[in-house]
Amino acid sequence: MAPIGDHLRNWRQRRRMSQMDLALEAEISTRHLSCLETGRALPSRGMVLRLAEQLDIPLRERNLWLIAAGFAPAYPERGLDDPSMQPARAAMEAVLAAHAPNPALAVDRHWNLVSANASVGALIAGADATLLAPPANVLRLVLHPQGLAPRIVDLASLKGHLLARLARQATVSGDPALADLLRELRDYPAPPGGAEEPEALALPFRIRVGEAVLSFLTTTMVFGTAHEVALSELTVETFFPLDEATREALRTLK
Repeated sequence: MAPIGDHLRNWRQRRRMSQMDLALEAEISTRHLSCLETGRALPSRGMVLRLAEQLDIPLRERNLWLIAAGFAPAYPERGLDDPSMQPARAAMEAVLAAHAPNPALAVDRHWNLVSANASVGALIAGADATLLAPPANVLRLVLHPQGLAPRIVDLASLKGHLLARLARQATVSGDPALADLLRELRDYPAPPGGAEEPEALALPFRIRVGEAVLSFLTTTMVFGTAHEVALSELTVETFFPLDEATREALRTLK
């Protein structure tokens, strides 16, 4: 495992902060920070967590920092299927169920589908079976030519939005799996005009289902105060109908 100084320097550079910038934010001297990065000084547990907080490091990575510095991890890393995570899982499922008949789904840090309410099933029906096999990746399912892409209106703008969002996540998290997924999705065909613009607060989304075109506004919810790794990485995507025709279709869609 890389020394704690290497982790610190790499993430500081990834955040495009100078040593002086980070030292000011963390209220330490630039000299001390330099010593931490070069290994001439070792940080306390509190200092590791303080620097990680200032750099907005994901909880999973903070545990790696602590281990590299010789300390025990601070944040539990349990899967959502762990019995101790049942209350969190139940809360997530309650959110999805309460959103019905509007579609809602939950994804993990790699955009793999964790759970979805029944309305999502009607939207993804007809996609190639290989794209639906667990762990189904939602971005791949949406943008793949054998997935939902042929039925999405304004595919170019949707793809641009999703790729911009994924690019930001890959940069913020430093996760190579997200960088690999981004490269894959960029190669999928799409109409011209879908620049990877900065992500909007909410995204209009239109999809053909049978003879109808359903129109939605999508929003995202995260467990921002979570102190458990898996829960902090969970995202709930919710869809709100934009017109009465879509609301009526959702009441009868099977």
